[in-house]
Amino acid sequence: MSSGMRGGFGRSRGGQQGGGFNMGGGNMQQMLKQAQRMQSEMQKEQEEINETVFEATSGGGAVVIKMKGDKTLESIEIKPEVVDPEDVEMLQDLIIAAFNDAAAKIDELTHEKMDKYSSMIGG
Repeated sequence: MSSGMRGGFGRSRGGQQGGGFNMGGGNMQQMLKQAQRMQSEMQKEQEEINETVFEATSGGGAVVIKMKGDKTLESIEIKPEVVDPEDVEMLQDLIIAAFNDAAAKIDELTHEKMDKYSSMIGG
């Protein structure tokens, strides 16, 4: 057997163990720690958003909705003067408008807080 064919898997040409591949182990560990830290920060911010109460109104304050960041409805306040048995549809529209406004506020804050993380990871 020639010397070039003998069990050359353990050493590279430079005489180093492991075939000469340097995967940047320290750098990879650092990146992993940074990703874990970022994930922890994201979870904390999401929890803070989920506990925040957002308020939205419609009809000039005739309907007020309070909703948590996880989109759990906390309360609905309806002024008595907008309750017209002859025009239930208007009241429904006011409730829907306030609900959608609250959801949009939640989405806006969520995107604002989370977009910084996607830019950090190249997204």
